[in-house]
Amino acid sequence: MAITRTSISRRSLLIGGAAAGLAGCTTPGRQTTRPDASRPLPLESAGYGAPSDPLQAKRTDALDERYSALVDDGHELPAIPYWKMDPKYFRQRVPNPTGEPAGTVVVDTPNRFLYLVEADGMAMRYGVGIGRAGFVWGGEGTIHWRQHWPRWKVPAEMIARKPSLEIYSVENGGMEPGIGNPLGARALYIFKNGRDTLYRLHGTPEWWTIGGANSSGCVRLVNQDVIDLYERVPYHARIVVHQSAMDDRIVAI
Repeated sequence: MAITRTSISRRSLLIGGAAAGLAGCTTPGRQTTRPDASRPLPLESAGYGAPSDPLQAKRTDALDERYSALVDDGHELPAIPYWKMDPKYFRQRVPNPTGEPAGTVVVDTPNRFLYLVEADGMAMRYGVGIGRAGFVWGGEGTIHWRQHWPRWKVPAEMIARKPSLEIYSVENGGMEPGIGNPLGARALYIFKNGRDTLYRLHGTPEWWTIGGANSSGCVRLVNQDVIDLYERVPYHARIVVHQSAMDDRIVAI
């Protein structure tokens, strides 16, 4: 019942990403032991000071471990070639810029960051990808439900737009969990006033989409980061989603 790190071929890296779904964007069964690599990454190890070209980002042993391949509950997750990403999207601990209390999840949509506020004036920051039209839901809600290797259950509204997805409807049980499932390794479901908003925080193997607007509306993190977030988020955590830049407290590091 542990995450195992391993070596996975480039072919495995290209598997997955069937389509990034809005809703259905569900299955219990948690078999994760938090690895040492999920410890906060010191700022000085985060790659800042590296050239602005993401293809020239600095490689370090800490980051190699942070984004290494792993086997999680029997599912093989490929290593993330993080040196091809903009280093500002690497998972790292930063001074809390949100003004929110500890335990709050904050999504800074314009800057493509997600923060989990900690109790010591710091926050864990993750790079995210946002839906094509922007993450259109904003305001405050609750992470009411969390799933380990979720099923993707497509709502009727999405099936109406794309009938071929009916095979993954709620009635049909959705898509099986796995590397090709659009929700990735974990999903955290956002509710407001006791109702499902149909928006999720979820994993993806498509590391190249982080920092962009690529999915159908949810907030996506690379699988290694969503596993880390899943382990840290408090039960029924409050979530705040900002559609415009929070204010001058958000600064580039």
